[in-house]
Amino acid sequence: MDARQYASATQRNRQPILEVLLNVLPPEGNILEIASGTGEHGIFFAPRLSPRIWIPSEPNPLLRASISAWQEQFPAANLHPPLDIDVRNKPWSIENTDTKIDAIVNINMIHISPWTACLGLMAGAGRILPSGGILYLYGPFKRDGKHTAPSNQAFDRSLKTSNPEWGVRDITEVTKVAEKHGLELEEIVAMPANNFSVIWRRQ
Repeated sequence: MDARQYASATQRNRQPILEVLLNVLPPEGNILEIASGTGEHGIFFAPRLSPRIWIPSEPNPLLRASISAWQEQFPAANLHPPLDIDVRNKPWSIENTDTKIDAIVNINMIHISPWTACLGLMAGAGRILPSGGILYLYGPFKRDGKHTAPSNQAFDRSLKTSNPEWGVRDITEVTKVAEKHGLELEEIVAMPANNFSVIWRRQ
């Protein structure tokens, strides 16, 4: 059986995200992707971000199987097998290794997970990123407590209907958490479809 799963948004957002990553990531080193989902981003980014090493992770075993299946179809020398990381747990599995993480990339997670996942992500980034390390988030966000588009407001309502713990987060509130873990907001980039790339740097 083909274990690959598909996320249609990946085809639309991967090139705009790549363009930002090329500007903000260090020129080399290990990039940890948190909540890699189907694995489609990883197979697209890894060969285009070489010589950086792309390390996907995902707590859902069915999605880890999808990541591995995509990697079998599109192997890359700098693409690591998926790790089992749930950001709400500590330590993360990679903390038990000698692997130095230079940047963390997290795409479309914190709005479709409980707020505790955002808290865990920021805490983990604070633990494992070196001074100057990058945390990159992509997705829909509120600005100063307000939605940036009617479609995002409708999306927020649908998320909360699915799960009251989900919802579009406010960049200001996320940054307050980040700052507690030594992460300073560096840049906000408007992206297609009313999304944002948000970049923090470890102090």
